[in-house]
Amino acid sequence: MARLEFVYDALPGRVVFGVGALERVPAEVAALGAERVLLIAGRHERDVAVSLARSLGSRLVGRLDDVRPHVPADLAAAACDRARALSADLLITLGGGSTTGLGKAIALELGTPILAIPTTYAGSEMTPIWGLTTGDHKSTGRDARVLPRVVVYDPNLTLTLPIRISAASGMNAMAHCVEASYAEGTSPVVTTAAVAGMSTLARALPRLLSTPDDLDVRTELMTAAYLAGCSLGAAGSGLHHKICHVLGGAYDLPHAETHAVILPHAVAFNAPALPEAMDRIATALGVEDPATGLFDLDVALGLPTRLLDIGMAEADLDEAAARIARDVVRNPRPVDIPSLRRLLGDAAVGRRPAARQPQVA
Repeated sequence: MARLEFVYDALPGRVVFGVGALERVPAEVAALGAERVLLIAGRHERDVAVSLARSLGSRLVGRLDDVRPHVPADLAAAACDRARALSADLLITLGGGSTTGLGKAIALELGTPILAIPTTYAGSEMTPIWGLTTGDHKSTGRDARVLPRVVVYDPNLTLTLPIRISAASGMNAMAHCVEASYAEGTSPVVTTAAVAGMSTLARALPRLLSTPDDLDVRTELMTAAYLAGCSLGAAGSGLHHKICHVLGGAYDLPHAETHAVILPHAVAFNAPALPEAMDRIATALGVEDPATGLFDLDVALGLPTRLLDIGMAEADLDEAAARIARDVVRNPRPVDIPSLRRLLGDAAVGRRPAARQPQVA
């Protein structure tokens, strides 16, 4: 066995977790010393945003509700102009990954701190990773300025999230855990959190179908989302996330559903190069083979398994493979255009991955 070596950068930030934690937001704002708060909340969070705005009183100086997937650069520029004009000294993001992403775009430009209140299982609130889409190209990067200073997790906020969106968002979190467990920046700390996140998701997601109003299930899922975000934030991402970012930015595919479709195929592709990691993932999921187990979980949750069903055109697969090949820098298994085209082809038609071959002693 190779001697263990790793580097782990602990990310700063305060987490406030619990049912009813939303009520603690005004106190957290006061503790940060903020006096001019800009609230960013999508239309789906309108009712909660109204209540939160009321609780902030005179500290609230403005609101933004134009939130779009993949954070278009023109939208980010307009949001920066608004924050600058208001002299905002704190951004509160209330919503899913798109809302958090817009807040991060402002923080990247202006350095304004963020208090994030997630309402899905996207996990972006725990990472220093930002993303912006210009035209049909999505750029991503890491910057400490975009890492929220405070994250408030209240499982109550996910009770109204529809089952399908909840399940897709949960598989997004699963993708964070899976890839973080073998990403270049992984460590024993990250692996422990990622495995715990995977096992929690594998246990709780099927229960969501029969008991969507169960607050205990929702709390488990939000706990797993927190672990997933921490894992991804510390370890970084790889081939799976690069594929999803390219497909989302270039072809406007829905973010969470794209993660659900691609994950089994990305895992199957990397499996020959990562036998120990695949054993850990299989154990966490309670399955024999991680790729087929993830595919079967998508099916059990009623999620799409075909790129062609979520907006991808078969005619664009060749171009997509070439785009991804240009962007992938490192991967445990060598990547080229033909291999990526095969991966995308399998994902396009929803072909169940073949189980990995057992190792020969």
